Amino acid sequence: MCTVNRVSLLEPCTRRGVGVPAAPPQAAPWVELRNVTVGYQGEPVLRDVSLRLRGPGLVQVLGPNGAGKSTLLKTILGLLRPWKGRVLMNGVDVTGNPAAAGRMAGYVPQLEPARRHYPLTVWELVETECMLRCQGWPRLRPAREIRGRVEKALAEAGLPREVWGRRLSSLSGGQLQRSLLARVLVHEPSIMVLDEPLSAVDPAGRRGLAELIAGLASSRLVIVTSHDPVLLLEYTKEIVLVNRGIVARGPPGQVLTPE
Repeated sequence: MCTVNRVSLLEPCTRRGVGVPAAPPQAAPWVELRNVTVGYQGEPVLRDVSLRLRGPGLVQVLGPNGAGKSTLLKTILGLLRPWKGRVLMNGVDVTGNPAAAGRMAGYVPQLEPARRHYPLTVWELVETECMLRCQGWPRLRPAREIRGRVEKALAEAGLPREVWGRRLSSLSGGQLQRSLLARVLVHEPSIMVLDEPLSAVDPAGRRGLAELIAGLASSRLVIVTSHDPVLLLEYTKEIVLVNRGIVARGPPGQVLTPE
């Protein structure tokens, strides 16, 4: 039976990293699933999935509700331990091990209304993540270094300075999603996993957010789930169709056909 690993990706690397092998240097980030079967309470969701995704570039994971898209992402990140099979990330076995996966990958889950009520400002959200996730014990890191990392992440996410001091509850859907992206970017992952990043964003903000995600994919492997591939389609390197398994995969022109 699959179990959810309760170790959070937000826990400090320095406290969880004992015994976790360092990722070997990679010219191009990659993720591989080898004959993976995973599910919940005895019911399989994905069967015998073998898949290798290589960056840099944007990969869209498409499929209907209940097809296993979010399950696939959580398995990649080590948050779900498969019943069988292995998950490799940049040459490191991260099967059921979010501590190992979290050293190389950043995760933005689906936007939930509750996130708006976190009693934090945009700056505090990203700064806290930096202190938890950036390598090295936070108390020994110079404040200017942490400040520089936070400023860089916020700028890379396209958030203007006038937003940095605002509470999350006051942000638009697009601003909140950019804040969550900055929270990931502050520890400079080579792989980013985004679950429905455009779903809670107003139409006016979706285009700009799509362009931001495309820019992030120019130097990283970015894996995105989506119900609507259109906005990101022109930037997409590969599409993976999921429905309780891998139905099809390849460049958009080969996969998105009438058949």
